[in-house]
Parts: sequence; structure tokens; C-alpha cells
Amino acid sequence: MSDRKMLLSRKWRIAGVAAAVVTAGLLYPAPAARAQSCAAVEVVVARGTGEPGYLGSAVGDPLLAALRERLPVGVAGYRVNYPADLTDLYSVGAGSADLVAHLAFEAAACPAQRFVLAGYSQGAAVIHTALGTGVTGGIPGGLRLPGDLGDRVVAVLLFGDPMRLGGWAVPGPYLGRTGNWCAPGDPVCAGGLDPEAHVVAYGDSILAAANFTADRL
Repeated sequence: MSDRKMLLSRKWRIAGVAAAVVTAGLLYPAPAARAQSCAAVEVVVARGTGEPGYLGSAVGDPLLAALRERLPVGVAGYRVNYPADLTDLYSVGAGSADLVAHLAFEAAACPAQRFVLAGYSQGAAVIHTALGTGVTGGIPGGLRLPGDLGDRVVAVLLFGDPMRLGGWAVPGPYLGRTGNWCAPGDPVCAGGLDPEAHVVAYGDSILAAANFTADRL
């Protein structure tokens, strides 16, 4: 084999390793970004449909700022890499796959790190899918968080959760670690008639979510 072929072969092997993470006997797709440092807590946020901002201007960005102020440890943030598009049949499944892959990678790279999972609107459905809420079983491309990774999750924070409208809650092991905020009149989580409530009302829940998280560290 020529040097060029050997180099190409090596590059393909490296690409194959980077494309998957093996944890707890399962094969996960590679996370969107490598860990740069090991913060004590990482806030993993699935933003709402079409939501602007890095982690999401309505919930994720202010939530990260509040947690950094409220928690007595170092806090990092991670944006779940998914379309956040209601017209994309695979959007929620892709989000769950990225979340699971990222946690698997981070858990291996940072053995003492713990996680806060947060989801707003469609992002809440991503969190439900990753945790294994029953109604999400048929979501295309959905991946479940295995128990060893789930044990590292200290809090689950859901805002404007569409699963709540149907009476669905996270699986039992996560119930005591989950806060679920639904604004009055929100049509997505409460069946209300005020679309604005789903868009602008959750800033008032950020401090409560930060306190909820601090109580579980």
C-alpha cells in the first residue's frame, strides 16, 4: 500500500472513531463538540422551535446565567444540536441522539461531572425522548439515556412542555429530580388560548428553576 493510501486509510479510521462513542455496550453517534474543560455541572439545553440565541433566548441563555449565579460550583453549558423544526419528522429524535451522545462523551471525559437537562417547548420533547417517557417510544431516531448516565443527572427542567398537555411525565426514576413549568394560558402545555404565554412568560420561571436545581446538588 502506498504512503498516500496508508494516510487515507488512517484518516478514515480516525473519522470512524470520531463518528461514534461506545458506552455501556451501546453505540452512540459522535457529539457535536468536544469537551474543553470539566466543569462540575454542565447544563444541557434543548431549545424551542426556531428559538434564537445560543442555548435559546427565551429559556436556555437566561437559565445558564441564573445557574452560574446560584450554584456554588463551576457551570458550563451545551446546546443540543438538532433542527428544532416542527416540519422535520426527525427533529426530536435527532435531538435525543445528540443529547445521549454528548452525555456519553462528557461522562467519559469528565468522570466527576454532573448534568442538568433543560428543554423548552419542542426541546422538552427532546428531553422526554432521551429519558424514555412512554409516549415517545415511536419517535423516529430517538435514543434513550442508559441508567449509568441517568444517575449523573441532578435535575431535569422542563418549560412549556407539550407532553404535559397529554398527562405524560418523565419516567419514575427522574420524577423527584424534575421541575415542570407551564405558564397560565399556554396552549402548548396547558391547552390555553394565549399563544404569547408560550413565547414570553417563562422568564418568570428561571429563578425557580435555578433554586430547584440548587436544592438537588
